[in-house]
Amino acid sequence: MDTPTFQVKPAIVHPLWLRLCHWLNALAMLIMVTSGWRIYNASPLFDFSFPNELTLGGWLGGALQWHFAGMWLFGINGVIYLLMNIFSGRLKRKFWPLSPGELINDFISALRGKLAHNDLNHYNTVQKLAYLFVMIDGIVLVCSGFVVWKSVQFPLLRELLGSYESARLIHFFAMSGMVGFVVIHLIMVALVPKTLLAMLRGR
Repeated sequence: MDTPTFQVKPAIVHPLWLRLCHWLNALAMLIMVTSGWRIYNASPLFDFSFPNELTLGGWLGGALQWHFAGMWLFGINGVIYLLMNIFSGRLKRKFWPLSPGELINDFISALRGKLAHNDLNHYNTVQKLAYLFVMIDGIVLVCSGFVVWKSVQFPLLRELLGSYESARLIHFFAMSGMVGFVVIHLIMVALVPKTLLAMLRGR
């Protein structure tokens, strides 16, 4: 008599709350970056502007409305994400410890295209550093954004960031860092498609 076999479902890699936060954050960043480019074009910091086809809002007033809508989504979702990571223990479990030696080895492996992604439950050191960078960069974006938006109402933040103009620069470079991360992230997803499946279905 044959012994019945049972299929064991793969363990959950990303819980539902994490997947929701991830996709809401992706939407918020898309709104904020594209509307932010339109706002930037109205008063450029440097001698270039972004193509209008890549911007959102149609005009300065419309871009500001989109930017504020994205701001609240990004901010509230970010707070929920950080709190859930902290109180669930995921922040410590997934992102620590950080070893300089492992970072160098993983970075060299990444440059050679040999960085392993066999276990989606485990982040390599490059991933840990990249995701921690995004968390810190997101906080910098919010703080500098408050100064750009309401400079008079946030005098302490304005002083900490140097001035209104320096806050604009910090906001721009923090945005650039976030866009750079997204580009690299999308390339890695294309190279390792199972990471996208895990973020869609949890496994």
